[in-house]
Amino acid sequence: MVLAVGFKFSQVSSFNWTIKIPPQLIQIDIDSKQIGKNYPVAIGIAVDAKVALRQLLDCLGSEVQKRSTEAYPRFSQVTEWKKLIKIGKVSECVPIKPLRLIKAMRDCLDRDAIITTEVGQNQMWAALNFKVFNPRTFISSGGLGTMGFGFPAAIGAKVAKPDFPVVDIAGDGSFIMSEQDLATCVSEQIPVIVIVLNNSMLGMVAQWQRLFYNRRYSWSKLGNLPDFVKLAEAYGAQGFRVETIRDFSRVLKKALKSDLTTVIDVPISPEEDVFPMVPAGAGLKDIMLS
Repeated sequence: MVLAVGFKFSQVSSFNWTIKIPPQLIQIDIDSKQIGKNYPVAIGIAVDAKVALRQLLDCLGSEVQKRSTEAYPRFSQVTEWKKLIKIGKVSECVPIKPLRLIKAMRDCLDRDAIITTEVGQNQMWAALNFKVFNPRTFISSGGLGTMGFGFPAAIGAKVAKPDFPVVDIAGDGSFIMSEQDLATCVSEQIPVIVIVLNNSMLGMVAQWQRLFYNRRYSWSKLGNLPDFVKLAEAYGAQGFRVETIRDFSRVLKKALKSDLTTVIDVPISPEEDVFPMVPAGAGLKDIMLS
């Protein structure tokens, strides 16, 4: 985490003048080796960001309290954006809408359930819309772009917390990179659940090509993918394909009660985009909502 801090002085002596000092960078990172690694900073603080920010708020407490949402129109704008992307009621539309699926999944899981994600659209849908209640129950590779991360991460989480349900939210492109770990799950009796959002595309790549390159798709269409239900069964796991939200909820509840590794194949539209998003090289003021 990097903070930019600026200083301003005015009304000195009988003159009205201003001295502006360029913003100074303060980097907060739990790993001291990361401080100043990418950009020189004025102050480096090696500590948990939560601890540092709490102390910063204590120091600035009275000043922060003076600021209301009315003083910052941007806060009101963010509130409006949240209303625009709010998940509506679960519907039976086909193919399943990913936002509806995330809501249905949240309704089926208890607060201690552990969620992992792969990389791409599935990751963004989950991060934007899956409500997390407890620390360390949402595991993702962030911006590292490590496709295939979610399934092995789910296996590790289940081994560490065997009494907690563990669900991997996957895309078809990511899952085929580590599907062979189904053998590990079955042979070691590690019952995780993999939900594959199946659009036969590298979804995020295709979205960018669709929005910014006039639909000139290059190496983003996956073509003939395995039958994920048969693939799961070939490894000794159980597989299901669902077409509606109602069927998805029923199958997920069944998987949660099972001692078998489960793969749930959910066909979604290859034209489905994830929003909000920020185009490359743009700022947050240029956020795209649709």
